[in-house]
Amino acid sequence: MRLLVTGGAGFIGSAFVRLALKENWVARLVNLDKLTYAGNLENLTSVEGDARHRFVQGDICDTTLAARLLEEETPDAIVHFAAESHVDRSILGPGAFVETNVRGTFSMLEAARAAKTPRFLHVSTDEVYGSIDEPHDADENYPLRASSPYSASKAGSDLLALSYCTTFKMAVTVTRASNNYGPFQFPEKLIPLMISNALEDKPLPIYGDGMQVRDWLYVDDHCRAIWAALTKGAPGEIYNVGGSRALPNRTVVEMILDACGKPHSLMTTVKDRPGHDRRYAITTEKLEQATGWQALMPFEEGLRETIAWYKANPGWISRVRSGEYQNYYERNYSAR
Repeated sequence: MRLLVTGGAGFIGSAFVRLALKENWVARLVNLDKLTYAGNLENLTSVEGDARHRFVQGDICDTTLAARLLEEETPDAIVHFAAESHVDRSILGPGAFVETNVRGTFSMLEAARAAKTPRFLHVSTDEVYGSIDEPHDADENYPLRASSPYSASKAGSDLLALSYCTTFKMAVTVTRASNNYGPFQFPEKLIPLMISNALEDKPLPIYGDGMQVRDWLYVDDHCRAIWAALTKGAPGEIYNVGGSRALPNRTVVEMILDACGKPHSLMTTVKDRPGHDRRYAITTEKLEQATGWQALMPFEEGLRETIAWYKANPGWISRVRSGEYQNYYERNYSAR
């Protein structure tokens, strides 16, 4: 298979690129990434020199570039990761999320339609379902109740992608994943932020009471699910992808501190963010039954491996946290 991957220098996208090449899923993989603060070519060091991999720096909103790449490469499928993905940033500046997540998805869909690209897989999030009260879990038909500009922009791009299947008969599939974690994750999301702060004996900022519940999915399990949905899933369908390990944020932070040998006194409470969803919960039976996929990584083992990676790569953390990240961290947490 020949793939065009958007956002392939980001956390999940680069994990997919590395795994696709390692497992010989592809004969050719073209990687289009804008290299914003979260896109990092260091994430792709292990595939440097692989003749199957072509990296192109560019914006998914650039319709001319997208059309040219599809003409040059004639991929069998597009796997669309590229997105602004952090809720806190969407609260500070919603415009970029509408531009990238909605307009950028539109641009790629239009390019794929013009080029008659056979398959289009749109990678989304379980956050489109909003906060879910116990004991309910969201299946793929659960109502969309996005709470943040980020999740609303992803819900909009989901519906746009599915409309191209209905209206233009494009073979579009959507995946909606729970919270990912693993090596190479930019230290703004909960797990990498808490690990990196703990390793440096810095305060670990926890929103509110810290009892917000999230389902945790190891990034390579997510990548295998995307491949399963692409190769075995049906056009026009949505597939939830979860790790089946739901935990309160405070519990996760305590596990990180214990694994790092740090005192729980490093935890500090900050004012909760606006519109903070209380609980995410999804079912994954549809994907499992359709493709045979299952999440393989136990959370405790995955967390240990992730902490070990951050311990072994302090230089990577230092480089990605420089500059613009410091400005964001100050804006987001100082007033709380």
